[in-house]
Formats: sequence, structure tokens, C-alpha cells
Amino acid sequence: MGHTQPLPLLSPVNIARLLAVCAWILTGFVHAQDRASEPAQPVTPDIHDADLPLSAAKGNFVVVPIPFSNPTLEQGLVVGAAYFYPQTAEQKAAQPASVTGIGGMSSNNGSYALALGQAAYWDEDRWRVTGALAYADLDLPLLALGGKSELLGVDWLIKGTVAYAELARRIGSDWYAGVSGRYVNADQQFNVDIRTDEFTLLDHFTTVGLGLSLSYDSRDLPTNAYQGRYFKATAFTNDTGLGSDLTYQSYGLSYRSYQQLAPTLVLAWELNGCLKSGDVPLWDACRIGLRGFASTDYMGKSSVKTQAEARWKFSKRWGLAAFAGAGELTESLAGNHDYDVIPSYGFGLRFMVSTAQRINMRLDFAWSRDSNAAYLSAGEAF
Repeated sequence: MGHTQPLPLLSPVNIARLLAVCAWILTGFVHAQDRASEPAQPVTPDIHDADLPLSAAKGNFVVVPIPFSNPTLEQGLVVGAAYFYPQTAEQKAAQPASVTGIGGMSSNNGSYALALGQAAYWDEDRWRVTGALAYADLDLPLLALGGKSELLGVDWLIKGTVAYAELARRIGSDWYAGVSGRYVNADQQFNVDIRTDEFTLLDHFTTVGLGLSLSYDSRDLPTNAYQGRYFKATAFTNDTGLGSDLTYQSYGLSYRSYQQLAPTLVLAWELNGCLKSGDVPLWDACRIGLRGFASTDYMGKSSVKTQAEARWKFSKRWGLAAFAGAGELTESLAGNHDYDVIPSYGFGLRFMVSTAQRINMRLDFAWSRDSNAAYLSAGEAF
């Protein structure tokens, strides 16, 4: 069995996704292993009275543990706790419940992380605020070129603190415009010397940035959409004038569509693009992020990917999925030719742990050009 897709490094949004997966603190912070470069989705599922197994709930407070096992982190446990703020009947009809959450992850390969997350909604969901503060210490696999231009398997040790916040305002039916801020302070090291002209490999770095976003969301249920569309465009700049060690820019596009072809059959597809320019740190590289290989196998200055998935629910809680996709990137860390097409395809089993929020546990088997992977995770891949 090949690598499973590893955790997507010290991206503040993605670290928080990892830690919030079991508490479902912030829907946009879920699925860290499969969403390395994508913008967050801010809608919060209210699960304090849902039918989640293994959860402990008292009033508006809920605790959920989820064990995991994969070739990247080996065996471990994620534990999350969340407090959902009380709402009036009018508030429940107009907006999600605001929530504060805390989560932690520990793995027997030595990786661990802690995070605090917050999502707030008010004025009939005209305003949304999401934020996270996290610390992570991760041991990740990496494919990179060595000094003699040979391809190396590298141990990438990276640890640091991340803070992220976003304020969004509804500007039309299902449309939101947002501003965000991000702070990263981290150390990294590699067990062998690697060579790259594309990325900055400082032993210690601080990045500080500001961003803008525009999003549209008509999905019927973000945790597992059967119908609707989702779009988000982001632009982010890190600059020495803000206190950052590095100056670079990030741009992202994400589009997803969901169609219920039959009562038990959903077709989902997505298209994502990423572009970086300037002194880009390795942790913030563009990634293809499909299933079937480690996300650190394919890292570059720009990337594009697309994938489609058919989801068939053959009983109240059980389902099957089949998926296929492809991606390409430029200025690769591992020396891939620009615009090489990287395929991905596979199938999976689904078990719905919460019928109220349509939250699935999924077991996926995926293949790519020269590797394969197995995934056990909470929530759909997209």
C-alpha cells in the first residue's frame, strides 16, 4: 500500500480543519487530509443534539473522539469539544449556531497538534466570523530533488504556531465578501539536503498576511450536499511591511457542483486552481491534493485539479462511492515536468454516523500514476 495523503502542514486553515474534524467545530476546517490548498467553508453544523455515536453531550456542550490509522501518521486519536451558543427560535430559522471549539491530535509517529476555534453568526447570518489558534509539531513525508538531482524521500519536521481570522458579510442571496488575516511562526528541518529554486527553505520563518475573498454557497447541507453549488475566490498577500519575513502572494479558486440524479444517487464534481508568486515558503506551496498519493508528492508554484464522484446510498446508513480526477502543476519541488497530468481514481464505502447532518465516515481506496493509498476519514472528500 502506498502513502496516504498526509496532513497539509502549517496552513492555519488546514491545521484547524484537522483538529476540528471530530467536534465538527467549523465545517470549513474539516477534511485536512484532502484539502491542502482550498479555502475554508464557514457554515457550522449544529451537532450538540445530533445522533453521533461515541459522542458525549450535555446541553449545548459536546465531546467527540475519533481514532485514526494511516501510513503517514500511523495510529492516533483526535478529540474535539465544542460549545454551541443557545439560540431563539427566530435565530435558529435564520442562521447557524455560533460555536467555540477546542481540539487535539496525537499520533504514535510523534506528531501532535492543539487548536482553539471560533465561529460566530449574527444579524440573520448577514455577518460571519471564523478564527483559529493552533500549535502543531508534525513529522511528514516529502518528495524532493537532492543535490545531484536525484529524487529523494525526505522526513520533513515542521512545528509552529498559527493564527487565522476571517470576517465575511453577505452581499446578496448566497454571496459573501470577506477579509482575513493570518500569522504563522514556525521552524522546519529536513533529514537530508534538498535542492529547490522555487521555494524558500528557511530554518525559522514568520509570515504575516492579509486577504480578500468572495464566495457563493447554495448547497442544501454543507456537511454532505445533495444539491447546490459552491464557489470561492481568494487573494492573499504576505509582506515584510506587515512584519513578515517573506513577501509573496497567493490566489485560489474553488468551484463545486452537486446534482441529485435519483433519490439515492448524487453526482459531485469540483474544479480548483492555485497560484503563488514571490518568496513562497514550502509549507504554503500549491498542491494537487487528489486521492491516491501523498499531498507532498506534488507541490509547485501553481496547480489545477478536477475530480468527480458518484455517491450511491443503498440503505439508510450505508453507501458506496466511485471517483476519478486529474491534476497538474508547474515549478514542481520534485522535478516533475510542467503540466504533467497526474491521475487519480478509486472507490469507497460510506457509513452515515449522523443522519441529521448527513455526516459520513468514509473508507476510500485510490490509485494514481505510480502509487496508491487508503483513507479512513470523517466527512466527504469535497
